[in-house]
Amino acid sequence: MVTEAVKALSAAEITELCLRHTLYDWSAQSALKPLPVTSAKGVYFHTADGRRFIDFNSQLMCVNAGHGDRRIIDAIHRQAEQLPYISPFMAHEARARLGAKLAQVLPGDMDKVFFTLAGADANENAIKIARAVTGRTKILARYRSYHGSTGAAVQATGDPRRWPNEYAGGVVHVLDPYHGIQRGWDTVEESLANLNETIQLEGPQTIAAFMLEPIVGTNGILVPPDGYLQGVRQICDRYGILLICDEVMTGFGRTGRWFAVDHWDVVPDMITMAKGLTSSYVPLGAVGMRPKVAAYFDDHVFYGGLTYNSHPLGCAAALGAIQAYEEDDMVGNARRMGEVLARRHRTLRERHPCVGAARSIGLFGCLELVRDRQTLEPLAPFNGTSPEMKAIAQALMDGGMHTFVRWNTIMTNPPLCITESELDEGFEILDSALEIGDRAVRD
Repeated sequence: MVTEAVKALSAAEITELCLRHTLYDWSAQSALKPLPVTSAKGVYFHTADGRRFIDFNSQLMCVNAGHGDRRIIDAIHRQAEQLPYISPFMAHEARARLGAKLAQVLPGDMDKVFFTLAGADANENAIKIARAVTGRTKILARYRSYHGSTGAAVQATGDPRRWPNEYAGGVVHVLDPYHGIQRGWDTVEESLANLNETIQLEGPQTIAAFMLEPIVGTNGILVPPDGYLQGVRQICDRYGILLICDEVMTGFGRTGRWFAVDHWDVVPDMITMAKGLTSSYVPLGAVGMRPKVAAYFDDHVFYGGLTYNSHPLGCAAALGAIQAYEEDDMVGNARRMGEVLARRHRTLRERHPCVGAARSIGLFGCLELVRDRQTLEPLAPFNGTSPEMKAIAQALMDGGMHTFVRWNTIMTNPPLCITESELDEGFEILDSALEIGDRAVRD
């Protein structure tokens, strides 16, 4: 039998076939021009037409270990040869080892996980667990949040991605400590008082859980003031409300600690994770839970399940990713390079009048652009864009940078393996592109 070599597709062929036969996320398809990517290594990826891009957003804040890490690839390869799939009703070694490893790195006394495919269904199942354990139905969530695009998860999402998808119920949204660049931050006392008032008005006995991102992700990298999460924990305890921390973006070293809550020594009742769990080499999510939550299901059926729960390839990839994080001290590198990133942020803010604010913790950061340094009018409106932001996004692409540009923000979330010289390369591209924003600023 002769096997005929398959001719590689050209850049144009890849793009045309993808657009013709597949549907892209969050987009009107006719306006799309996706990059035809062929390979990636470290903090860079390459396209079929020979271009190289520095990945300054770890794709979707998820390739924490960087591209092409052999430890993760080899772990997937070994598992695929030995046992590529088995029913979630079975036990297997990768599941056993990963469960035990997560019990070591998760905050506090968390020692049990339920595996899912991604962050959205991790949040779905956390909500389901909270309602079952408490016997209550309502979920509190914040307006500046994103928790996934599936039923209850998109309902818990506060930002405008929820608006076309409001077909689930039982979610109540509360205001955040941050009210936008023009109004700024509440005090901790004001934020907690607002939360407490909402709970009183809704009825504490009706609320199963409060789901929040400890550090808000795509809605602006909003790092809460010290004392906020501790206060939330106390309020939840007072009313018997479970605290669910969505660490899909912040988990596994992104902020310079294993999990964002570790910065404030807060232990949630449940923690959801995905993305960095496998460095996104293979889809896998999880819900971590404290013993008091897990114990409910000792004698009660958990009415949930997934064909790919505890998928062997996902579990193996996660073990490989955690190995990479530990062997290369990527969590420590995120902390060290995070200090460099914060300094580069400050330099850009000093150099460019269009930079109204710069926020970061570890390698989790963003620049918020303004049209007026005095009034802090955003360079693009809420849930919208502007010619200047579109031009900046194009200039970044033309300069060889991939990152996430949303509304009036630019994300700076590179892989945790990044070096100082690679950070400098990225910030040189940003420095140049921000000149477009400067020309739009009113003195």
